[in-house]
Amino acid sequence: MTASSTRRTSAARSRLAAAGAIAVAGALLITGCGDQTKDKDKNSGGASTSTAPLADKLPQDIRSAGKIRVGSDIAYAPVEFKDSSGKVVGLDPDLAAAMGKQLGVTFEFENGTFDALLTGLRSGRNDIAMSAMTDNKNRQEGVDPDTGKKVGEGVDFVDYLNAGVSIYTRKGDTKGISTWSDLCGKKLAVERGTVSEDLAKQEAKKCPAGKKLTVEAFDDDQQSQTRLRSGGVDAASSDFPVAAWAVKNSGGGKDFQLVGDQVQAAPYGIAVSKKETQLRDALKAAMDAIIRNGEYKTILEKWGAEDGAVKESAVNGGK
Repeated sequence: MTASSTRRTSAARSRLAAAGAIAVAGALLITGCGDQTKDKDKNSGGASTSTAPLADKLPQDIRSAGKIRVGSDIAYAPVEFKDSSGKVVGLDPDLAAAMGKQLGVTFEFENGTFDALLTGLRSGRNDIAMSAMTDNKNRQEGVDPDTGKKVGEGVDFVDYLNAGVSIYTRKGDTKGISTWSDLCGKKLAVERGTVSEDLAKQEAKKCPAGKKLTVEAFDDDQQSQTRLRSGGVDAASSDFPVAAWAVKNSGGGKDFQLVGDQVQAAPYGIAVSKKETQLRDALKAAMDAIIRNGEYKTILEKWGAEDGAVKESAVNGGK
């Protein structure tokens, strides 16, 4: 999910393709946010550390554990979500499984609210955060985007995809909305902690007297969609791949429509503690390996995200 940094507009070049088979390639372990039960969904994970080509790049403690603990908001289709059987599927889980084969470990996804993922990373609950998280200077430096003040330790990112932010409305009921400035006098649903919320707050300050922009922030994107679908708000905003997925799939394509162009084109990154440089570099090596061997391209095409493809991963490439 995108977070605020330098804004720039990027026209929407494609619409999300329908997903193919939804079974995730490889193994994932799943726990609920705050869930203390031991029920986990376990399949085959990464290759054995004795045979995986990049296993020696990992820190020894992770090699010994055989897993990387991933904090993720698993309610953001098609990037990460649960299918009808309860399995975690999507772009990020597929990429993680492919990287796991290179590193010889399993990526263990743990569900949490998006705005708490970096806290979980700092506390040591998770080794990384992988959840359509935009790499930007604020997150790299631990700065609150609203106040500009440092509020915590920053993180490093391994960038792997480019994506923008979109607005969508109920189908056939756009309320005259096509740009962010058109939201003045309207109600907008967003997910808490994302660039959609940041942009909405900035836009609200520009609205003239008598045309207030009301922003309703929710814990996850599905709640925003439900609010829009019920008519409680005039529009919703989320990352373009997610908005496009909702437009294509919600109500069989009859619920929503995209309005206007994408904004805030920026890289998604895997967040890693600044202290864990060896893990960061191992993840970059694994991502580059699956880009070279073609698995990356196949996965992006499966989830309709090929327009955001990169030729090589980067560390802290966000502005």
